[in-house]
Amino acid sequence: MKITFMGAGSTVFVRNIMNDCMQLLPESFEVALYDIDAKRLNESFSILKILNEATGSRADIRVYCGVENRKEALRGAGFVINAIQVGGYKPSTLIDFRIPRKYALKQTIGDTLGVGGIFRALRTIPVLEDFARDMYEVCPHALFLNYTNPMAMLTGYMQRYLHPYTLGLCHSVQVCAENLLKGVNMSEHILDCDTKIAGINHMAWLLEITDAQGNDLYPEIKRRSNLKEFKKYHKNDLVRHKLMREFGCYVTESSEHNAEYNPYFIKPGYPLNILKYRIPINEYPRRCRNQIRGWKLESKFKSNVRPHLPSREYASRIITAVETDTPYKLGASVINNGLIPNLPAVACVEVPVEIDAKGIRPEYVGPLPLQLAAMNSSNIYPQLLAIEAARTKSRDLIYQACFMDPHTSSVLDLDDIRHMCDDLIKAHGNYLPKYH
Repeated sequence: MKITFMGAGSTVFVRNIMNDCMQLLPESFEVALYDIDAKRLNESFSILKILNEATGSRADIRVYCGVENRKEALRGAGFVINAIQVGGYKPSTLIDFRIPRKYALKQTIGDTLGVGGIFRALRTIPVLEDFARDMYEVCPHALFLNYTNPMAMLTGYMQRYLHPYTLGLCHSVQVCAENLLKGVNMSEHILDCDTKIAGINHMAWLLEITDAQGNDLYPEIKRRSNLKEFKKYHKNDLVRHKLMREFGCYVTESSEHNAEYNPYFIKPGYPLNILKYRIPINEYPRRCRNQIRGWKLESKFKSNVRPHLPSREYASRIITAVETDTPYKLGASVINNGLIPNLPAVACVEVPVEIDAKGIRPEYVGPLPLQLAAMNSSNIYPQLLAIEAARTKSRDLIYQACFMDPHTSSVLDLDDIRHMCDDLIKAHGNYLPKYH
């Protein structure tokens, strides 16, 4: 069995995933680490060698650097894990934040929707096309596990146009109920609650949450959510609690993410909302800087690297399920195709999925409550427009994707959005293909 990790210079993430694989996979396996950054790749390799020995794993770890070695990294792989960041923190992420800021458009994370998410998709999709061409030649039956954001745009593009045997994976589903219960001081239900979650990545909905006896926990959760004595428990999750109280269900991804997926919170006419809802503007660049500092420290003090308990990431469990033909159920992103009938059929949705050696079996969910479907649709159509912009190389579709983004359109008029897109296209330069 061979696992190829694309973007293995993502040291923290590759360490977590491979630590899981080294501890949970039932037999020895080959790992191909691929990146275009030799320094970061070698740092990951040195850390994984320590973990491999410390866990007693028999993983055969090999390193492949540069585009010229990509095909060999993929050759014969049964599983391809994708965690690339095209353009990196410098220059691309900084560009995604700096130029919109000139137009008074504030962002928090900018990796899933909005101007930042759309342009991240536009520069990542051409690289995925290269990956898919190589995979078709050297590992056509590999399962592609995508962890790279924007999840719905990239996974949707892969599944529709490049490599149908693809799953989009995020960790927001598995921690959603826990975060909510902790936020209203009901942690006693974390281990025994049952949930139903569906929607789109980063905006899937906790449709049901019941205790071990089948009692609905939502009435007590919502009662506590707005009480002053409980707000200390969810003081950094105020956006999600507000959305739950107004729309009926708690949303999977964090408040800093969801603050920029809709037109309600980061509004020029309501500057106090930033303080009221504790919205961390420019949060993602701060996280990038902190991660870079962390990588440097970890590289300097490799003797401190130790195995840790398996994470909640799905990758190792999926690989085990396929290799042993043992069904495993998870929440993942797939093409809708009627799973949620009141969302577009071509949308990339996040739903319960079962997987084993026989393939991927998404679960029919049924219609979402109308207000939740409407909220999802406000994000889906910019995603679909961005996908078509990447496929057709249409500049007009880039404009239209940004025109339809709920947050962007609540701040800027059509002309400013168009000018901002032009500035971004110019600034990203060769990271983007030519658009007509």
